[in-house]
Amino acid sequence: MNTTSIDFQAFVEWDNNPFILFNDQAKILYLNNAAEILFGYVSKKELYDIALSYAPKSFGYKTTSLTLNYDTFMFHAVTVGYENEEQISLRLYNTPRIKPVRKLETDKLIVTDINILLEANIALFRTKNSNPLKLLTDQDLPPFKIDQNNFSKLLRKVLDAFRSSDSIDISLKLLFAQHVIIEDKRISLVQLSISANGRYADTDDEIQSLAVESQIKSILKEHSIKLEIPLIQ
Repeated sequence: MNTTSIDFQAFVEWDNNPFILFNDQAKILYLNNAAEILFGYVSKKELYDIALSYAPKSFGYKTTSLTLNYDTFMFHAVTVGYENEEQISLRLYNTPRIKPVRKLETDKLIVTDINILLEANIALFRTKNSNPLKLLTDQDLPPFKIDQNNFSKLLRKVLDAFRSSDSIDISLKLLFAQHVIIEDKRISLVQLSISANGRYADTDDEIQSLAVESQIKSILKEHSIKLEIPLIQ
C-alpha cells in the first residue's frame, strides 16, 4: 500500500495517548493534544530522559511495560522510536479504567448539586473530627447525575482515611480536556482531590470498589486521594 500521500498528523492528534517528538537537544519538535495537557504535570526533561532510557539500541522502536503516574495520569507502557540520530519519539499508553461489574444505569441516577452533597458529608465528618480543613470548590459546576447513596458512602470512606491528619485540603474542579466514554458518549470529568500530610490506607480496597461501581476513577497515593467523577447530564 502506498502511504506517501496520507497525512497521519490528524490521527496522531486525535489519539488519547500522549505522543512527543524530540530532537537530540531535547527540544520538542511536535506533540499532540494529549501530550500538551500532560506537560502541565511533568517536566520536558523527565519525559526526554524516559525516552533516552527506554530507546532501542539500534534504529527502530521498542515498547516497554512500566508504571508511570503523574497526578491523574497513569501509564502502563511506553514506545520509543528513532530512525536517525537527530529525532526521537515517545508515546505513553494510558492505563485503562477498571470496568465496573455492573452497568451504570444513568437513567436512574439523580441530578445532584455536587457542592451541596460534598459539604453535607464534610459536615458529617466534622462532627467526629476537629482537623483543620480547607475547601475550594467550583460553584459554577452544573448539577449532574450521580448515585447519591453510593457517592456519599465513597466520600465518607475517603474522608475517614484522613481522620488523623494535621490539616486537610479539599478541592473540586472541572478537568480540562479530559473525558470518559459512557454509553458511547464522551463525558467530561470533575476531579475531587483530598490531600494532607498523611492518611490511613486500611479502607483503600473499599474505596476503589465503591468508586468502580459509579465509574469513578480513584487515584490513591500516600498523601492524597483523587476521584475523577463523570459529569453525566
